[in-house]
Amino acid sequence: MQSIISKNGSETPEPVKAQVRGSVPTWLQGTLLRNGPGLFSIGNSEYNHWFDGLSLIHSFTFSNGEVTYRSKFLKSDTYRRNIEADRIVVSEFGTMVYPDPCKNIFSRAMSHFRNIIPDFTDNNLINIIRYGEDYYASSEINYINKIDPETLETVGRVNYRNHIALNLATAHPHYDQEGNTYNMGTAIMGLSGPKYIIFKVPAKNPKLALSKVQQVCSIPFRSTLFPGYYHSFGMTENYIVFVEQPFKLDIVKLATAYFRGLNWGNCLKFDENDITVFHVINKKTGKRVSTRFYGDALVVFHHINAYEDDGHVVFDLISYKDSNLYNMFYLHNMKQETNNFIEKNKVFSPPVCQRFVLPLDVQKESPRGTNLVTLKNTTAQAVMQEDASVYCQPDILFEGLELPGINYSFNSRKYRYFYGSRLEWSPHPNKIAKVDITTKTHVEWHQVNCYPSEPVFVASPGAQEEDDGVILSSIICSDPGVSPFLLILNARTFEEIARASIPAPVHIDLHGLFIPAAGLVAPVRQASPLSAVQMCRSSPPACEWADDWLCCEAPWGVVER
Repeated sequence: MQSIISKNGSETPEPVKAQVRGSVPTWLQGTLLRNGPGLFSIGNSEYNHWFDGLSLIHSFTFSNGEVTYRSKFLKSDTYRRNIEADRIVVSEFGTMVYPDPCKNIFSRAMSHFRNIIPDFTDNNLINIIRYGEDYYASSEINYINKIDPETLETVGRVNYRNHIALNLATAHPHYDQEGNTYNMGTAIMGLSGPKYIIFKVPAKNPKLALSKVQQVCSIPFRSTLFPGYYHSFGMTENYIVFVEQPFKLDIVKLATAYFRGLNWGNCLKFDENDITVFHVINKKTGKRVSTRFYGDALVVFHHINAYEDDGHVVFDLISYKDSNLYNMFYLHNMKQETNNFIEKNKVFSPPVCQRFVLPLDVQKESPRGTNLVTLKNTTAQAVMQEDASVYCQPDILFEGLELPGINYSFNSRKYRYFYGSRLEWSPHPNKIAKVDITTKTHVEWHQVNCYPSEPVFVASPGAQEEDDGVILSSIICSDPGVSPFLLILNARTFEEIARASIPAPVHIDLHGLFIPAAGLVAPVRQASPLSAVQMCRSSPPACEWADDWLCCEAPWGVVER
């Protein structure tokens, strides 16, 4: 398995027709776009970390029961410079690059000088996001690359800072019912001090969407030199939920990483003795809820969903007890034999799906030690403290699942089901699961030696039930006799409907989205009223490079239980 993950991928630039076994639903019309690292060595140079690999974008297009596949490397500036030099010349998350010793003294000196303000990557390998009518390959930096979702051609690079002053931005935005996009970023430098920024890209004027970006609010860092790392955030109908975790970026260490022989990944540190702070921000007013909510130290990468319920904000996320997951993705670990890999990573902190519940109307005179959560369907607690802060403890929903997905029509609403990839002995999954929050049960899809990508839910036309649709997942196999394939499951029963075997190499990926054929902008369907069953359950900086001194690439059969 490890050799499959870390080997170089290859392009399939022209569409190839898949061989379908079973029956692809005729209503399934559109394109599944996927993104992830695909090139790990250039010339005689190699990356150190799986999250460093150059972006390889895949598309699976569904039309009249047939499936076609194509893939292309993102032609970022980073890709072009590396290929032209026939070596890695741009630093990534886990790989710091130094001047070619064959260069003359002047060239080496200039290279060292430029690394006072490092030459950061635009290798957008994490996700595909939509702003207006445009689609972008994204990671967690100030650059995104616009792509053509049909041809996978790279259209051109966009700098967030030409529209809003940010150093970093997530690759996991949210979309509301009107098609507006919400996202978060970090501003390290500015007159008002370092802060987290929440911004909105309106659906109006979709061809000029980013030029109309609006700042919703800003949140000062708890510690000026140690901002919390974040990979995603939660959103309800009226609120943004931001988890400021004690997995922190050391600003001083980052600014001097090049000269200290460190990579950017070494500048992230988990402080197990700190707390986690939960910020709740009104989307319309930009004001934070005044109550200070906090919990125990945790590490979180992915949120599952969030919603409001009877005066509470409920949000579900996947947490870890430490940050060891990142270390497992270093390629010297990934290249180990499976048994050695398992043996050396026994201390791996498994992902835990947790539910936090925050009461919105907190009275400061409430009795100390009182649990303020009044919802009956959860064991999550929010306990009033002596200083009027609220200590939050989660309800456990499930253990051993990552890369979560839902029926996005239920995003920001009460929901019952989520889907994800099962993590057991490796940070790469070997099963797909569907979790029923109400019954606390789950079902799985599994095939020996097969490794699925993040499951993507696509609803059936006119669906009334939350799980009426299909699950799509790209599968690779360590058995050379099994071709890679696109798996289609009945989302309700988790039984296989069809698989489309791809007559071309397919590489494991990270994230992506489905674009319906009816139009490039995926419609967000208004969720139907819940049935009784479901109820149970500002301006850019003064100069182009002013903030370029900071960046961090982060992320990285049916069984009934």
